[in-house]
Amino acid sequence: MTASSPAPTPAPTPAPEQFILTLSCPDKPGIVHAVSSYLFMTGCNIEDSQQFGDRHTGLFFMRVHFSAVEPSLTAEKLRASFTAIGDSFQMDWQLHPTADRMRVLLMVSRFGHCLNDLLFRTRIGALPIEIAAVVSNHTDFAELAASYDTPFHHIPVTADTKPEAEARLLRIVEDEGVELVVLARYMQVISDELCKRLPGRIINIHHSFLPSFKGARPYHQAHDRGVKLIGATAHYVTAELDEGPIIEQEVERVGHELTPQQLVAVGRDVECQALARAVKWHSERRVLLNGRRTVVFA
Repeated sequence: MTASSPAPTPAPTPAPEQFILTLSCPDKPGIVHAVSSYLFMTGCNIEDSQQFGDRHTGLFFMRVHFSAVEPSLTAEKLRASFTAIGDSFQMDWQLHPTADRMRVLLMVSRFGHCLNDLLFRTRIGALPIEIAAVVSNHTDFAELAASYDTPFHHIPVTADTKPEAEARLLRIVEDEGVELVVLARYMQVISDELCKRLPGRIINIHHSFLPSFKGARPYHQAHDRGVKLIGATAHYVTAELDEGPIIEQEVERVGHELTPQQLVAVGRDVECQALARAVKWHSERRVLLNGRRTVVFA
C-alpha cells in the first residue's frame, strides 16, 4: 500500500494593484458619481475616498485610493480612459500607483537635525519615499549622507554664482527623476525662477515666530520676550519668502525656566515633526493646492 502524494499547494493570488487618484475642479453636481461610476465600470474597488467642497473658492477636491480588480489594468490604461471624465469636469487630476515611491531630494546647510530625521525615517520605512540625493552649499553632512548610501552634491552658492548653482540643482532634479525638493534647513533663498520651474514641488520648514522675530538668533529673541509657545511651519515654497501655502504646523508649550539653548532644542524637535508629516502627506498625495491654502486629506 503506497501513501498518496500531498496535494500541491495552490499559488497565492497576487494582491491587486492599488492606485491614488487626486483631483480638483469647479464644484458642480455629479463629480463623485462620475468618479465612482468610472471606477466601478473599469473593474476597480474603492478602498478609501475623501472629498471637500470649498464654498469660498467654488472648487471641489477629491482623493480616492482604489484597487484594480482586473489585473490587466495599468496606470497608463487608467489615465487614458479617465481623460474624458477629467475633461468634462475641467479637472486638474493625477493618478499614480501606490507602489511607486516618490523620489525626493533633500537640501541642507549647517543645521542637520531635519536631514538626519528624514534619512532615518526613510530607512525604517516610516516615510514612503526614495531619497535620490542630498544637496548642500556646505560639506558638513557629506559623511552623514554617505552613511545612508545617499549621493551627496556640494553646490556652493554666492550672489554671483546663484544662477549657476540653481541650474546644477535643476539638472540633478531632472537626471534623478525627482518629484519633490525638501529644504531641510537649507539657508538660501530660492529664486523666483526656480519656484516657477517647480511649483508645488518644494517644501520648506522654519520656526513659527515669523513675522515677530526676524533675522538672526530668533530663539534668543523669543527668550528675551518670554514666549510660551515654540512652533514650526512646513509650507510650499513660492516667490513670496516664507509665505507659501501651509501644509502642517507643530507647537510645544515652554516655560520661563528654559534657557535659549533649551528653546533651540525644543525648536529642533517640532521642526522635525512638522516637516516629516508634511513630506509624508505630500508623498502619499494627500495635499492639494487651493490657491494660497492647501487641502490636506490626512
